[in-house]
Amino acid sequence: MKSLPALRHLSCSERLKTCNLPTLHFRRIRGDLIETYKILTGKYDVTAVPTLVQACTYVTRGNDLRLQKTRFRYDIRKYCLTNRVVNIWNSVPNWVISANMTNTFKNRLDKFWQKQEIINDFCAQLE
Repeated sequence: MKSLPALRHLSCSERLKTCNLPTLHFRRIRGDLIETYKILTGKYDVTAVPTLVQACTYVTRGNDLRLQKTRFRYDIRKYCLTNRVVNIWNSVPNWVISANMTNTFKNRLDKFWQKQEIINDFCAQLE
């Protein structure tokens, strides 16, 4: 984006807003949620995917496929997919997660996040 002469003087976040592009952080989170959806709905072979522990709670808030966050002694597993996606996944509403196809899930997730500033804001955090 710096190669565009008209945008050279803008900051990185302002360039992203001008070009209507999401941040790298947002794209990583979106990709993690898509992979989590595929794992939980059985799109992958069960023996080849990481184990995601579903929460055994009967609280009616949130979505039906809530995950349980596990604790670790060391930071090695703290940033693994199975642990870093739990808070974000549990915050997504049930109408997004109840999609029957991956593309439907992607469209609903984009629609849910459409009105949020997280898409091209460096300072905002989803976790």
